[in-house]
Amino acid sequence: QEFFFFSFSFLFFYTCHRCSDPAGSGCQVGCATCSPLNGCLSCKPRFFFHLELDGIQQRGTCMSSCPRGHYGMRSPHISTCIKCKVDCASCFSENFCTRCHPGHFLYRGKCESSCPNGLAANAALRECTVHCEVGEWTSWGQCVRKQNTTVHRRGEETRTRQILHFPSTSGDPCPHVSEIRKCATKKKQKSRSE
Repeated sequence: QEFFFFSFSFLFFYTCHRCSDPAGSGCQVGCATCSPLNGCLSCKPRFFFHLELDGIQQRGTCMSSCPRGHYGMRSPHISTCIKCKVDCASCFSENFCTRCHPGHFLYRGKCESSCPNGLAANAALRECTVHCEVGEWTSWGQCVRKQNTTVHRRGEETRTRQILHFPSTSGDPCPHVSEIRKCATKKKQKSRSE
């Protein structure tokens, strides 16, 4: 069974493309349907639909990933490329920039005109330098006997701390967030029935 669709242009010409034959339809790779005038009209699964300005006309393209300055929005019916906010050069989502345009500095996913809280601006990377910040150590955990050890009553105990703020690219990296030390396990209490 073959399926056909019709696309109309502003000049009232119509073009018929066979949907079951992408090689013979003249469509770009990734397009499910297309027209010579408007490019891709719909995309194959896992491709993003993106409108590009071609002179005064918009042409649809289907891409495996969105171009710089856009992020991908997936939905059951159509996955589209959406333009980042005006000060973002690239972004992960509507509210999370990953790179800023000149004159702005990246700080916690947002592009700021200046760095807040007295943070240093790194002009080369266009970001506010954020150093790693960690919380306090937890108490040492229970002394646990090491596996595969022949030494009686030898064990290890662990303590951890949380990362409160991850560093920016130019910030100081995070120190270790867990420590292990040797300890002596407690002698097992014999029950009265033994």
